[in-house]
Amino acid sequence: MNDRSTLLLEHHLKELKLPGFLREYGKLAAQCAAEGVDHPQYLLRLAEMEHIDRHQRMVQCRVRAARFPAVKSLDRFDLPAIPSVNKALVMELAACQRGLSVGFTTAAALVYELMEARDERRLLNLQRQLSRLNLLIIDELGFVPLSRAGAELRFEVFSQRYERGSTIVTTNLPFGEWTEVFGSERLTGALLDRLTHHVNIPEVNGESYRLKHSRDNSPGQALEDLDNP
Repeated sequence: MNDRSTLLLEHHLKELKLPGFLREYGKLAAQCAAEGVDHPQYLLRLAEMEHIDRHQRMVQCRVRAARFPAVKSLDRFDLPAIPSVNKALVMELAACQRGLSVGFTTAAALVYELMEARDERRLLNLQRQLSRLNLLIIDELGFVPLSRAGAELRFEVFSQRYERGSTIVTTNLPFGEWTEVFGSERLTGALLDRLTHHVNIPEVNGESYRLKHSRDNSPGQALEDLDNP
């Protein structure tokens, strides 16, 4: 292929947004020629490379957009250490790897963000963004008490996502104590009515995973701590 054809091909591949093709076509062409591979098989290999590359970039993009505090894959999590957790259900929640849009926030940060958006007159835009997510993860519900306005804004998020998108909430509080967080039995009842419809409730019982992991990695320190309470 002459220089003009090469330039045109690479230009078209850039226009079509096929970086995997662009990066690999020359090397793979030489490899397939040496192996006697025909043109359809050559194109199939290129397409497979592009597909894998695109999937990996999509997962990376979804993970960045989710704003996780730390990025850890499920294969690094010691599921047998917490036998009360349903492994099949946890694996099903690998949403970013399945191409779903995901958002992560703490319960307190969500309220602060909503109140800031309200004060800056962009609350509707933020609510639309949150409602469009396939999965919204709200961590640490109940650690920080809410003002009435904060409780109502957070309730609106749950209400707008009801039967539209999946929501994960982590908390140490039993449902009976949620009124202390939201400050209103009426609001809490309406919220639980929505959250507990179509729900799975995995209970994480037993020893703290972080404490166990820390002790396993530092057995000497753990023994010293036990000897010196």
